[in-house]
Formats: sequence, C-alpha cells, structure tokens
Amino acid sequence: QVQLVESGGGVVQPGGSLNLACAASGMTVTVFELGWYRQAPGKQRELVAQVRTSGHVDYGDSVDGRFTASRDYVRNTVTLRMDSLRPEDTAIYYCNLHYSTYSQIYDFWGQGTQVTVSS
Repeated sequence: QVQLVESGGGVVQPGGSLNLACAASGMTVTVFELGWYRQAPGKQRELVAQVRTSGHVDYGDSVDGRFTASRDYVRNTVTLRMDSLRPEDTAIYYCNLHYSTYSQIYDFWGQGTQVTVSS
C-alpha cells in the first residue's frame, strides 16, 4: 500500500523560505509522478509542482518561479523549496503520487502539512 509521509511546513514571515519533504513507500510500479498540491480555505486543491519520471517538473501558475521541486529516484522522495513566500501561499500542502494504467488513474495523498505565511 502506498504511503506518503510529509515533513516540513510551519509559520514563516512574508518573503521567507520553507522546505517541504515527502517520502513515498509501498509502490508496486516504477513509473510515477511525485509532487505537491495545496489547498487554501474555501478554495479548490491546486497543483504546486509535479516531478515526472523523466525529471521534467510541471509547476502551477501561482508558483511564479519562486518554488523549486526536486526528486530523489533512489530514496523515492520529493522536496519543495519555497522562496519569497507570500500570504496567499498559506494553505495545507499535500504530497501526491500519480500514475496511470491503460484502464485506470491512481492518485495517492499524504496527510497534508500546514504552511502559514504571516507577519
């Protein structure tokens, strides 16, 4: 069974930085995407960054070049370096593992970690 364990997050002032990390285990496939989504109160969950098996990273529009996602293919971890944080980045950040077969799409989620940007 896939498990995603997140760490990091917390409270930071505007303009500050934070690191998030996620460790994945229990996969039965070798090709999958690993990344981050976030959900602010009253809003839909949105993409932050997703690292493909190829190494290509898809970033959400709100990132605006401020965040960097990286993946360790041996340890099956993904990290998110967040710089120049803004109050609107406040949200619960969820680690996501995604893959698909011919007939089905699979998405697994971590428990979420709170990021609060406030002065």
